[in-house]
Amino acid sequence: MVDSVASTASAALAHTLTPVELFLQADAIVKTVIILLIIASAWGWAVIAEKIVRLRILHGRAAKLVDSIQSGLPVAYVAESFAAAPPSDPLVQVYNAMVDENVRSADLIYTEAQRDSLQDRVHRVAQLASSSALDHLQSRLQGLATIGAVAPFVGLFGTVWGIMNSFQGIAASNNTSLAVVAPGIAEALFATALGLVAAIPAVIFYNRISGDISAYGKRLTAFIGVFEVELSRQLSTRGERNGLRVA
Repeated sequence: MVDSVASTASAALAHTLTPVELFLQADAIVKTVIILLIIASAWGWAVIAEKIVRLRILHGRAAKLVDSIQSGLPVAYVAESFAAAPPSDPLVQVYNAMVDENVRSADLIYTEAQRDSLQDRVHRVAQLASSSALDHLQSRLQGLATIGAVAPFVGLFGTVWGIMNSFQGIAASNNTSLAVVAPGIAEALFATALGLVAAIPAVIFYNRISGDISAYGKRLTAFIGVFEVELSRQLSTRGERNGLRVA
């Protein structure tokens, strides 16, 4: 009989300490903390999923685009493979910007100085396009860093507040048994657990996504270098053919 009563009490306590029950039993402040942490975690996972999928697509597409122009990189017109790629692709945006600047300056190349000036303008245009594209890739990434840094402290605030309420309940009831203390402390620790659940993935994937963006940035820089080398070669060939004057 005693074992049966103890089992019933344990089952009731376990039911009371489920996450849903802990949330429902918490006071307004702790509930607010829990809701904020759940929203932050959901938002963080949405950003993580979007960034990982997008970067995987961009890396795969970049490899195919670079392979498609191994035989020679067009600098006076957009390569067919790049024209067929989505205009929002950073590699395509950088390439289009460089080709456009080269085409617009085609009638201005008469001297060695003008040729050097064209190469400098192409480099600047490429850097601006690359910087803008990388900034777009990094958008909302600081939010993950904020969640990783702040979420544990928000959860700790909920924990401290919940424990304070538990001590007040103990003082009011003049009863320090586990059955009285456990629910309040569990509610408080639940907030800390949620803070860690939100923060740990945010920190891990912030570092991973930052590394992927950095690697993609290096790929853009390498592609810009390839374009500039090919442009210099073609300008030199054109200059020799047309008897380019030296300033």
